[in-house]
Amino acid sequence: MDSDGGDDYGNEGDLSGVQDYVGSEDGYDAEDAKEVEDENGDANGQLDGNNEQGANGIVHSGAQGEASMVGQPNKDRTTTPYMTKYERARILGTRALQISMNAPVLVPLEGESDPLEIAMKELSQRKIPLIVRRYLPDGSYEDWSVSELIAD
Repeated sequence: MDSDGGDDYGNEGDLSGVQDYVGSEDGYDAEDAKEVEDENGDANGQLDGNNEQGANGIVHSGAQGEASMVGQPNKDRTTTPYMTKYERARILGTRALQISMNAPVLVPLEGESDPLEIAMKELSQRKIPLIVRRYLPDGSYEDWSVSELIAD
């Protein structure tokens, strides 16, 4: 490769024919920016309350609105108290990640250093401080703490 300052297009480093950028384009002004802000929200990215995305730009898929997202009281639960294998995998993965990021370990360690092994030990002793949210077809949900669920 030749280091004479040239480029691959034959200009030999001469930029005399290139127009300098002065910071504004022809045909664009502050009024155009204001129109874009009015359509999409304010300059800080906040959306209007009547936008279909809802508060703070959160999209609630599968729900008709905030009113349908209500939790069931603990005595009126309809789902099974058994932890599914998918919930177990998610709980162990989440807790292992927390432990690997120096979260406090809630069980006494007996030589374990692997975060996943520590998370499994916490699960067997029902010490994991997480809550499982189970969504129901009607849009409501049930919250179960990990200590309430029966893990096989």
